[in-house]
Amino acid sequence: MNNPTDDRTVAVLLAGGIGVRVGLGIPKQLIKIAGKAIVEHTLEALCASPVVDEVLIMMNAASIGELDHLLDETRFPKLTRILPGGDSRNETTQRAIAAIAATEGDGTKVLFHDAVRPFIDDRIIRDCVDALDRYDAVDTAIASADTIIQVDAHSHISDMPDRSTLRRGQTPQAFRLGTIRAAYDAAAGDPGFTATDDCGVVFRYLPDTPIFVVEGTPENMKVTEPIDVHIADKIFQLQSASLSLENMTALPDLSGQAVVVFGGSYGIGESIVELARAAGADVAEYSRSSTGTDVRSGKAVRTALAAAQERFGRIDAVIVTAGVLRIAPLVDTRKSDLKETIQVNLTAPAIVAREAHRYLAGTGGQVVLFTSSSYTRGRAGYSTYSATKAGVVNLTQALAEEWADSGVRINCINPQRTHTPMRTQAFGEEPEGTLLDPGDVARVTLNVIGSDLTGQIVTVQVAQMAAQRASADG
Repeated sequence: MNNPTDDRTVAVLLAGGIGVRVGLGIPKQLIKIAGKAIVEHTLEALCASPVVDEVLIMMNAASIGELDHLLDETRFPKLTRILPGGDSRNETTQRAIAAIAATEGDGTKVLFHDAVRPFIDDRIIRDCVDALDRYDAVDTAIASADTIIQVDAHSHISDMPDRSTLRRGQTPQAFRLGTIRAAYDAAAGDPGFTATDDCGVVFRYLPDTPIFVVEGTPENMKVTEPIDVHIADKIFQLQSASLSLENMTALPDLSGQAVVVFGGSYGIGESIVELARAAGADVAEYSRSSTGTDVRSGKAVRTALAAAQERFGRIDAVIVTAGVLRIAPLVDTRKSDLKETIQVNLTAPAIVAREAHRYLAGTGGQVVLFTSSSYTRGRAGYSTYSATKAGVVNLTQALAEEWADSGVRINCINPQRTHTPMRTQAFGEEPEGTLLDPGDVARVTLNVIGSDLTGQIVTVQVAQMAAQRASADG
């Protein structure tokens, strides 16, 4: 047993994959989700943990240059090295062990974590590190919800193990440095050595070393298949929604910030203008009814933004709430209405985003767009509206990637049915308690502005907001 006072912990991000199965033509750890490469999300989680002292990345040697920008002492002060991985998982681990052993003693705690498991949480990290005070090897796993079968060479079931004793392995896998090094030294003398992970090496070559299992989480998934990318994107959306709702009843401090709202004369936009001013921001509001500003016109948008810059000396956030909703079957829709729906709901956000970028690049600011819950599935009676809202989501996600290097963020608010003049005009009066209050949507929007999110589709639901309000009142 090692001395538990030897508390230095080094985390190793294993990023050696080449992404064949995910099928996007780049290493899977470099695929961007929510505006950042998957490896960046994972790195952020490890660097944020107070129990991790140092992080190094073992990267696919052919793509190692793609991560040079992460060696930023301001953003990732714990990241010290990015080293080339080997041809296999085991060879990559051995290279990491050699690199760490050059400066660390055998009592050092080492965590090996898959770079493509971006949803690692601090509880798992802490549990792994704490467990190394009692054990020399630790694995992370979750119970299997499925029946596991064993098959023979003819694809016949040969065994059905008891599911209650089975676990699905995850990472981190954690070790005292001397233990994992001894396991690989022993394996080096075996000409038939094979292992799918590092705990397997300890299990086979140090059979007297117990391996403790820490409980993982279903969210701590590995992005391997194409569908995993879509699932991971949805998890990030759910997490960002949760973050924005946590402090729904409180306004962020926007003192010293300048906010521009297009479509701020009524509905959600009007609430955003009122609450942003209450939060201390300087606010400029533009709309066709109040200022004669047509968001479909690049010239009009440029004029409005230039006026706001001249007035405030800076622009920190640009919000587009302008929208048009026409209810009619497509074949009965007038050409003029069809054109207006597309231009106001989709073309205008693209125009505003393009014109706003140069101002926001100077402040590290963000654009906030608005979609609708209908973006997930086209709705009969307002098919074009649904299509434009799906386009706004894609625009948000694409620009988050395009703008990553410039530091400009972009997010999209997805409010459930909201009590606005536009909705009332389209659907008439609806039962009380079934619609969101525009003020609640405005609070979420301002909390997103006050966050560091980018590329997120933040969903605001009636039930969630009601529960938050009840909790605050209680």
